[in-house]
Amino acid sequence: MARYADPGLVDWVESGGGPLVVVPAAVLASWEGADGEGPESDYGRACSVVGYARLVAVGSSQALVLGDEPSSTAFLPEHGVFVRWVAAESEADLLGGVEAAMKDADWEGEQVWEVPGPVVLFDSAWPGSEVEPDNHMRVDLAAGRYELRAALAQPHSLTTFQLVRLLPLR
Repeated sequence: MARYADPGLVDWVESGGGPLVVVPAAVLASWEGADGEGPESDYGRACSVVGYARLVAVGSSQALVLGDEPSSTAFLPEHGVFVRWVAAESEADLLGGVEAAMKDADWEGEQVWEVPGPVVLFDSAWPGSEVEPDNHMRVDLAAGRYELRAALAQPHSLTTFQLVRLLPLR
């Protein structure tokens, strides 16, 4: 995980160049990353995702691929949102714009994601069985169905980020 301030405000997960993926912990070992065969490897499927966020099958569940750019990503549990750093002068500048951006966002791509419980955010090239303490983040989601929506926010001329929101469905 990366820190952008000392101490950092939140933990960030970075990519080696490809998309990040959020895989339910219950099926983490089913994610083969780039180790799979041919263009149908899990990493290949993640790289083919178009847009900010899409679901792909993994094991008996689905993984959330955070597409578009290999942006550093954090999860803000108080907002139920993954925030993806596109451009900002500081971590504080970026995070300071999240709350207002969530209210004003032009949300797109409504999808429903059923998760069996906690999920793990990491670089999609890694096999799920090989995540290490410094290259992933566990997010303690409650089991259930979530509405997924994504948006691009630019609260200031020098600050741009993506939001991927998880709204619990009843």
